[in-house]
Amino acid sequence: MPVINLNQQTIKTLTCPSGSKKIVYFDSTCKGLILEVRESGGRTYYLRFTDERGKSRQLKLGDARDITLGQAKQQADKKRNEIAMGHDPRVAKANLKKIPTVSEFIHKVYLPYVEGYKKSWKCDRGLLKNHVEPVWGKRYLDQITKSDLISLLANHRKTHAPGSCNRLTILLRYLFNTAIKNGDVGITKNPMSGHPLMKEDNKQERFLTSEEAEVLYEKLKLSDNIMLQYIVPMLILTGARKREVLDARWEDFDFERRSWRIHTTKLGRPRHVPLSDGAVALLHSMKRFEDCPWAFPNPKTLKPYVSIFYSWNTARKAAGLKDIRMHDLRHSFASFLVNAGRSLYEVQHLLGHTQVKTTQRYSHLTKDTLLDASNAVTRAVGHLFVPMVSTSPSVQVQLIQ
Repeated sequence: MPVINLNQQTIKTLTCPSGSKKIVYFDSTCKGLILEVRESGGRTYYLRFTDERGKSRQLKLGDARDITLGQAKQQADKKRNEIAMGHDPRVAKANLKKIPTVSEFIHKVYLPYVEGYKKSWKCDRGLLKNHVEPVWGKRYLDQITKSDLISLLANHRKTHAPGSCNRLTILLRYLFNTAIKNGDVGITKNPMSGHPLMKEDNKQERFLTSEEAEVLYEKLKLSDNIMLQYIVPMLILTGARKREVLDARWEDFDFERRSWRIHTTKLGRPRHVPLSDGAVALLHSMKRFEDCPWAFPNPKTLKPYVSIFYSWNTARKAAGLKDIRMHDLRHSFASFLVNAGRSLYEVQHLLGHTQVKTTQRYSHLTKDTLLDASNAVTRAVGHLFVPMVSTSPSVQVQLIQ
């Protein structure tokens, strides 16, 4: 391998010897810089160096058609300095090759990972498919910056409520954390770190009154879905979630101990729900389908319903309650309990919440309950200040003029 003083003049005259596929020329003025000249006429600059294990290595600097000799020498000096400081440029290059595109990471790593333990993985898949992949799918994971995230979430906010934006924010934060924990994709920093959640001021607080529940039940009995008249009351009487009721089996109900064991909950672990007199009476009034383990099955398939929205939507509209969502029945369960004087601690455990602050959102107090609570002070000392006091709504309180 000849050593020569590489310059623009000599480079033009260098050729590959006949019968050889390539020849390598070492530059005498720049340590480690070599020029490979191939039979085809192609020319490439390389840096040859010795790694930390004493082995001779070669790093490509660039095609002679793309960079000049001067640029090649500058690159060689820079790379030699990095190597002397303990940074192998080949490792950095290899790490870049390991970084997948956003779509590749989602489908090859993230979704297979969360599918094994996360109940809401299908929701994740939908959010990523509809709102992330169309924008970032072909970009590499390390190319996503805080500015990209701010732009994505700002556009998402134009058509979605703060709660939906927060779900996407949390998902993206978890996505990048998963990439970091994975350790094989070359990501070390989470661009979502420190990004705040939006204030959610759009939470709907809707609760059934006893009168509304009565009207709704009459419409449920008229529904084409004969199981709806049992499913909805079960939701109201137990405060269970829709999927928990639809997937309930007869074997889960222990009538002797008045307990219902829900195998898979939102938190991914089983819990026990006390069966009230009303819930027990409801279950005993239901028809059992032969050879069917499910308590609330679709009579046509004898399997749990995939969805009951159409029949539910028809019934609630007929009852004049189109603003009542099915999850509001769980809210109503908590509301009835609190207005009956039950403590938040009791409601928390009946709903299966791990934190009481979650329960507080459901603990609705009716105006009558609050008025009665306020009148407790009047009953205690009101006679000292007001000549005539009555707690009856039909009698007005006459204040001292």
